Amino acid sequence: MNSLQRRAEGFTLIELVITLAILGLLATMAAPLVELSARRSREQELRLALREVRDAIDAYKLAVETGHVLAELGASGYPPTLMTLVDGVEDARAPDRRMLYFLRRVPRDPFYPDASAPADETWGLRSYESPPDAPRPGDDVFDVYSYAEGVGLNGIPYRDW
Repeated sequence: MNSLQRRAEGFTLIELVITLAILGLLATMAAPLVELSARRSREQELRLALREVRDAIDAYKLAVETGHVLAELGASGYPPTLMTLVDGVEDARAPDRRMLYFLRRVPRDPFYPDASAPADETWGLRSYESPPDAPRPGDDVFDVYSYAEGVGLNGIPYRDW
């Protein structure tokens, strides 16, 4: 065998180093896209969870206004807790007093740091009496918000979604 045939059988060290450098460069270019995709996915989960909870709160309020759920005189007509939406309430207009359920489960805030916390504790609660710029819990649940500190890709803080 001559030296030309031996060289054609494998790669040189320089060829391997250049190939690894190119792969490393491509990986570092792809990393921000993967992070952006993951963040966009979590933001979509947050958007859907907020919509689901808020729709359930609105459905509860409508049930109070139509007489399906009895509310105390002077009460706002919003649910007392998020778990009320899951546990259900008696339908006051149904002869068999069946239960009305507004959520199967409370969705989690995808940005909440403690994965072991119950889903209903991952949300900030705003009562009917609290102002929108300083939400605080109270006798009812008028709205929910995220405890996340960051700002979304749309430029709006998660807390204000």
